[in-house]
Amino acid sequence: MKRTTKTIGVSTAKKAVAYARVSTKEQDREGFSIDAQKKLLANYAQANGLVIAKEFVAIETAKLSGRTYFGQMILHLKKHPDIRAILVEKTDRLYRNVKDWVTLDEFDIEIHLVKEGLVLSRDSRSSEKFMHGIKVLMAKNYIDNLSEEARKGMQEKAEQGLWPTIAPLGYRNVLGPDGKKIIEIEPVIGPVVAKMFAWYSDGTLSLRDVAEKARSAGLASRVTGGIVPISKVHTILRNPIYTGEVHWKGRSYPGRHRPLVTRDLFERVQSVLDRRNATKLRRGPRDFAFSGLMNCGHCGCALVGEIKKGRYVYYHCTGYKGKCHEPYVREEVIADKFSELMGRLRFSEKVHEWIVAGLHQSHADERKEHDAAVSRLQAEYDRLTQRLSAMYVDKLDGRIDNAM
Repeated sequence: MKRTTKTIGVSTAKKAVAYARVSTKEQDREGFSIDAQKKLLANYAQANGLVIAKEFVAIETAKLSGRTYFGQMILHLKKHPDIRAILVEKTDRLYRNVKDWVTLDEFDIEIHLVKEGLVLSRDSRSSEKFMHGIKVLMAKNYIDNLSEEARKGMQEKAEQGLWPTIAPLGYRNVLGPDGKKIIEIEPVIGPVVAKMFAWYSDGTLSLRDVAEKARSAGLASRVTGGIVPISKVHTILRNPIYTGEVHWKGRSYPGRHRPLVTRDLFERVQSVLDRRNATKLRRGPRDFAFSGLMNCGHCGCALVGEIKKGRYVYYHCTGYKGKCHEPYVREEVIADKFSELMGRLRFSEKVHEWIVAGLHQSHADERKEHDAAVSRLQAEYDRLTQRLSAMYVDKLDGRIDNAM
């Protein structure tokens, strides 16, 4: 039976781009292939009088709208306004999330869904657009399900004591005897990471010093190949995985990998880090109104105040867990937020009376302590005054000399 293509609002577009995409897992499981998609789209273009100006072929599993080949196609369409059509096998070949859909919807362009026998444009009927939106949501749901299953698998691995993702610096990912992915100590880098804990534990070296020593010992960033950033050194020294534990989603599990450092050494390093962090928080000639009251919503570190241009107060994340990209915030903005939150508080008459009584009692206690302190100081003042007077008399009577 010959397939017929249902065209809705199709213009006389001559140029088009062809988009073929497959993920390696789907290709193995379902038999999809890039070549089959390209052949299908080429035959369709020839049958419908379209010229494929450029092909975009993606073999990936990313679910974000910033996917490499999808983004390249969008840029190409922006640079070539004479191309007003996209040829694709079906809906889930083109979109991986709703944002992709919204991105293409902003273009005045036709989308030819070849296997679905549908061409969509701005002139398409609302019912057709509605059904197309349902298919996009179904594709999004499929990706979400894959992500959920992946998260479940990672949680299961963590509970079994297996590190579920890319090995931290000092370890490497390998296949265990049972075929499961595990981590083992990297022969060259692992001992260097262990030395970093030893170097820092006595409190004589800074994080920068440790980073420099590690670089000299051969430690390099996996990403850049250069020196490991100080923030990364801090992250390493805070990570309990090096003691043989697996921390995942806020919980700790006994790991099945070999530890690089002992628990005792790790705790000594934590003590040094905590002590230096506390010193940094206390440093500074002035107290800021909201210091110690807030934590960063992104990484959980404390927010501290800082004066800019000698007059403006800003708050920012300390970044003790690594570089944080949260922006600085003016104190006035935070004050408004606190004022708004405090304005929502409502107390019953009973609670109000209890607070007033508590304040009166607190004031009375403070007044009593103040009076007692004044009495102690006055007594000490009187005692010293009497001694000075006695010494003066003794001097006049010749009982003590000038040296005394």
